[in-house]
Amino acid sequence: MAESIPILIGLIALALVFDYINGMHDSANAIATVVSTRVLSPRQAIILSASLNFLGAFLSTAVAKTIGKGIVDPALVTTGMVAAALLAAIVWNLITWYYGIPSSSSHALIGGIIGATIARHGMGHLNSAGIWKIVQALVVSPLVGFAGGLVIMILIMWIFFKSPAGKVNRWFKHMQLVSASFMALSHGSNDAQKAMGVITMGLLGMGYIHDFTVPRWVILLCAAAMALGTSAGGWRIIKTMGVRMIRLTPVNGFAAETAASLTILTATHMGAPVSTTHVISGAIMGVGSAKRASAVRWEIAGQMAMAWILTIPCAALLAYAFGWGFRLIGG
Repeated sequence: MAESIPILIGLIALALVFDYINGMHDSANAIATVVSTRVLSPRQAIILSASLNFLGAFLSTAVAKTIGKGIVDPALVTTGMVAAALLAAIVWNLITWYYGIPSSSSHALIGGIIGATIARHGMGHLNSAGIWKIVQALVVSPLVGFAGGLVIMILIMWIFFKSPAGKVNRWFKHMQLVSASFMALSHGSNDAQKAMGVITMGLLGMGYIHDFTVPRWVILLCAAAMALGTSAGGWRIIKTMGVRMIRLTPVNGFAAETAASLTILTATHMGAPVSTTHVISGAIMGVGSAKRASAVRWEIAGQMAMAWILTIPCAALLAYAFGWGFRLIGG
């Protein structure tokens, strides 16, 4: 087993790179609204988000188990499969980050695992029931976020309809600090677990552990990588979510963040890997729709939806190609 230690270290490093890029790519999820409403400066928002992303990673490991066991039997996993899945997710994340498209790191990783499994073992070894559960969560969660944002915004408008708009927004500037913190914590609770699941899957497949329990040191490494990635920021995506899709005020930001974080934390408790990007985007659109349908720039939302639809198949194709390459060299 000693000769496989360098390979293991390489896989862990690759998973942490994915986690770092995930944090960088998804930093907008937690801070786009609070930056665009000028409640916090970018630097303040990043420090807040990175710190709470780190803490959120320690809340649960249920999502890691779904990622590590729900798509393919860990006993069938090879180092080449793990490497192919991670490389595909990293490449897709970098492409979408470069073009400022808030696509899903979760979709990219899930597509990568699917493509790598097909390249190594064929379609027959995919866990269709587990994949269906994951896809359901990915599809339903942004709709729940949309509905939550719509309902919370309508309630706020009803409660404060007699209050001057300026006074309401000044009050919600303070409230948005709470909702932004809640959003950052929920992001760390769900997204950091995806790399944890992949690393644990690799440890189990290589025989270093004998049951699917996420080691404490894996949680710590993934939490740190996610926080460091968040601190790097993702300004292209922040602009898309916080400015181009809808003009936000502090009350809008509070409603969107509250709806999204409640949705994500519920999914984390259920062990469902959701896309935090999709959920906060859905919540922002729901908030905009509460004001009027034309408040949302639906053409931007349409471009984002197309990226969402393409992510799993594109990442799967990339992973399939990488997987065949590793298979040819014996990985």
